Amino acid sequence: MASEFGKVGVLFGGRSAEREVSLMSGRGVLEALRSKGVDAHGFDPAERSIAELAAEKFDRVFIALHGRYGEDGTLQGVLEQLGLPYTGSGVMASSIGMDKVMTKRIWLSHGLPTPRFIVLDSKEATHEDLRKVPDELGLPLMLKAPHEGSTIGISKVIGYSEMQSGFDLCAKYDEVVLAEEFITGRELTVPVLGTGRNARALPIVEIRAPQGNYDYEHKYFSDDTQYLCPAPLDEELTKRIQSLAVRAFNAVGSSGWARVDFMLRAADNEPFLLEINTSPGMTGHSLVPMAAKAAGVSYEDLCVEILRSADLDLKPSQDWKPA
Repeated sequence: MASEFGKVGVLFGGRSAEREVSLMSGRGVLEALRSKGVDAHGFDPAERSIAELAAEKFDRVFIALHGRYGEDGTLQGVLEQLGLPYTGSGVMASSIGMDKVMTKRIWLSHGLPTPRFIVLDSKEATHEDLRKVPDELGLPLMLKAPHEGSTIGISKVIGYSEMQSGFDLCAKYDEVVLAEEFITGRELTVPVLGTGRNARALPIVEIRAPQGNYDYEHKYFSDDTQYLCPAPLDEELTKRIQSLAVRAFNAVGSSGWARVDFMLRAADNEPFLLEINTSPGMTGHSLVPMAAKAAGVSYEDLCVEILRSADLDLKPSQDWKPA
């Protein structure tokens, strides 16, 4: 019943480098919820204030924001203060998931596989520091801005001479740069729905981009990228990767929904965790709706299921009411 949700806010747009993608996601979610009879209203935090958000008297919100100020725990903290249930992970899990370095450290502490890495200070790393990285991680390697998403602030380094330019690109976006071992193989992603013991993995998506270059253009706007869903993997490997996705999801304390990205090493079919997206894209090219469709769940029903999971980390007492 759509009436169970009350007045719903769909938060999209925002101030991050992923604003353009978020606008596409939010419009899709808004249209889907309205098609199901939900009293849904768009709200762009870049154009309207938190005071206006509180004044709207929403009963719950669907977060379709990506990147900083929407996916990193800051907005979640505001919604906790307002007592306004929201979709996706809570404050801490959102903050962890937005930080690729912290995520990898937590996964390692849980015995989960992730590529070897080095963290470099964006302002203090010297040319000599950069030259040492390929000696330890090998070539090629990846350089990433660890607090960005949508392949923003990422560079593949083939030779020593490319370290400085790749580092400079990533340093524009972040205070630290993540240097990561490059895993040669197949790129996979696994959406996860639910929370805790009820978390479940959707079908695996394999991404085959031209020349293996799954950049911003190929991710959201190009029709050249191939998506195979369910990914052509044997049953045992499929279950193993899906299990790893759920374990990775729970290790960082995620809830509601997320998407876990992998590389499957060509040499031995060993999977490696790359990152978790706690507010994944919901555009026409996005992978969570694609996996849901393969599982028999329409885009509209997926949006409703995610909205139904809206919650708070800190539940208000029964006698508390918002002002």
